[in-house]
Amino acid sequence: MIVAAGQFAVTPDWRTNAQTCVALMAQAAGRQASLLVLPEALLARDDADPHLSVKSAQRLDGGFLNLLRTESQRNMLTTVLTVHVPSTEGRAVNTLVVLRGGEVIAQYAKLHLYDAFNMQESLRVDAGHNIPPLIEVEGMKVGLMTCYDLRFPELALSLALQGAELLVLPAAWVRGPLKEQHWATLLSARALDTTCYIVAAGECGNKNIGQSRVVDPQGVTIAAAAEVPQLIFAEVTPERVAQTRDKLPVLRNRRFAAPYLL
Repeated sequence: MIVAAGQFAVTPDWRTNAQTCVALMAQAAGRQASLLVLPEALLARDDADPHLSVKSAQRLDGGFLNLLRTESQRNMLTTVLTVHVPSTEGRAVNTLVVLRGGEVIAQYAKLHLYDAFNMQESLRVDAGHNIPPLIEVEGMKVGLMTCYDLRFPELALSLALQGAELLVLPAAWVRGPLKEQHWATLLSARALDTTCYIVAAGECGNKNIGQSRVVDPQGVTIAAAAEVPQLIFAEVTPERVAQTRDKLPVLRNRRFAAPYLL
């Protein structure tokens, strides 16, 4: 099947960002993609206010997702992204949502909050407590992850042990010394750990690196974006996963108990 990852610079206006998402969804569907991954925290962003996305939080039946659901009704594209959903006063949950056929078919509250590199996501965001579900797209089992989750191999491995053949990762990977190297290395490592494809979409702009990628089960990047707005495509097959797992049976060869059984 054809998969896509789209990246853009999120603006302070949620309507503008929703229209950008709608345009990317239409382009991906027009190219016969079955799966589109968009970046993390797409409601609003402002370089001068690191908490704007939380301040702009919307319910899943709010205006932002309603616009995306309308576009989703036009095709059978599966779209993955994250938004902030209000929890308690002044706080929110970084929520991954999966859209298909105009409906939210799955959701996941981000487990690992980005309290690193002098940033503190947990200051305004509540962590999730549950392993994300698997979904199915064109017969392939897909595991859900969000940004900082990439640094925790146990989560990716848990999803693979449940049967995932492909992992999706909406992200807003913050710029900084060696951060591009971390991103590329970790994506390849998680693909090799799990012998899964990874489709990762990174927000671009002044503070985030972009660099969306599709990585195959042997850690090879088969599609990549740079730092500017872009929509990339790649073909993925269950046969490539099966061939890799036959040659490199790391999931069968493990001698430790399954991690992350929360």
